[in-house]
Amino acid sequence: MIKKISLTSWIFLLFQNILFSQVDTIEVFSQAMNKSLKAAVVKPEGYSENNKSYPTIFLLHGGSGSFSDWHKKTTEPNLLHKLANQYEVIIVTPGVGPSSYYYDSPILDSVKYETYFIEELIPFIDKNYRTINNRNSRAITGLSMGGHGSLMLSAKHPELFIAAGSMSGVMNIDTRMWKVSDEFRKLRLSGQKAMLGEINYDSPFTEYTVVGLVEKMKDNGISLIIDCGVDDFLLETNRQIHQLLLQNQTPHEYTERPGAHTWQYWTEALPYHLLFINRVLIKQP
Repeated sequence: MIKKISLTSWIFLLFQNILFSQVDTIEVFSQAMNKSLKAAVVKPEGYSENNKSYPTIFLLHGGSGSFSDWHKKTTEPNLLHKLANQYEVIIVTPGVGPSSYYYDSPILDSVKYETYFIEELIPFIDKNYRTINNRNSRAITGLSMGGHGSLMLSAKHPELFIAAGSMSGVMNIDTRMWKVSDEFRKLRLSGQKAMLGEINYDSPFTEYTVVGLVEKMKDNGISLIIDCGVDDFLLETNRQIHQLLLQNQTPHEYTERPGAHTWQYWTEALPYHLLFINRVLIKQP
């Protein structure tokens, strides 16, 4: 028996197949941590039909998140596909360990995410996809813990990125500044101590927190965009880095908008970040 499919259903299935073909789910083995980590790669429309090389944007998830969060949790369906097509860029959403902040632990061999990102993931993407392998064609942004990772990695490796952003980012890992419950505060603090040991949370700040890297940001030529919702529990950490960047005269774009630590906020924030990044990306090899 032949099952008939309506024209509407056929168009929907065709659209879904096109979207599916635009996204690769990959695993990258980390020699540094002796384990494989997943990532998703969104290719712009037409990638498979041409020989062009494209700029790359790394889009980072938050604490206890996953590489698939940006694909499954945005309040606008297929947002990453639309942005990849609009700006003709490759978007990579890597996965890292929960509450790892994207840094290398001085204590745990299982937490070497800076090394993984810089020495393993980026080279893997450049080798296996038609990227423009140049700092002028590579950018990074992320939400919450991913905002911390974005600004930290770019500040420490300015030779790799032309722009960096943070949405509702953990700009200071000092939980005394967070508007959270005591239970959550203790949980995050114990996790930090397990990965970092005893560190100084007061000024002068450690380089394991973004506010401790503002001097590195001053002259590295990276375009910075930072935003946070006025009802976000991390708002004070964002205001703090904004003031520190003003004090040392680091150019940056800073915005506070209505919203909280939610996917509604990040869904609305991401297009602004891509618009900002697109202004500085070089799209020709």
